[in-house]
Amino acid sequence: MSAPPPLDPVDPFDLPEWLGESEVTWTPEVGVRTGHHVVGLLSGDADNAHELACDLLAVDEAYPAPVADDQTRLRAHQAWRHGQILLVAHDGRLTLAIPGTAFTADQVLDALSRLAKAVGVSPDRFAARLRIGAESPRRGTPGR
Repeated sequence: MSAPPPLDPVDPFDLPEWLGESEVTWTPEVGVRTGHHVVGLLSGDADNAHELACDLLAVDEAYPAPVADDQTRLRAHQAWRHGQILLVAHDGRLTLAIPGTAFTADQVLDALSRLAKAVGVSPDRFAARLRIGAESPRRGTPGR
């Protein structure tokens, strides 16, 4: 089995200032039910003058290979348990490391709320434009 790709920690204080100064919307490129890694984009201001790549990663996915090492998974679970979120860089993109193997709309909203808190603003300043997507087939699931 191959080693998971490196996920380097990201300090919320190193993120662009506009995340704490403007209205922010997260938009995924694919449906949130399509798998363990959802590529997305944060945009700020009404005219989308600011943009930042921001993905979701369900760190407990392990098939066909683990997506995160044990230490990263532990840190993601600890942060989540304490009402926070683990921010990492994955392929040079800001990524929200979330416990689990897939996403629901509620988890996405919760993750974005935690990101808002991490940058020091009210979650009321953050919005999500969700794409539903078809659920990805899981191994061992009959009828799919």
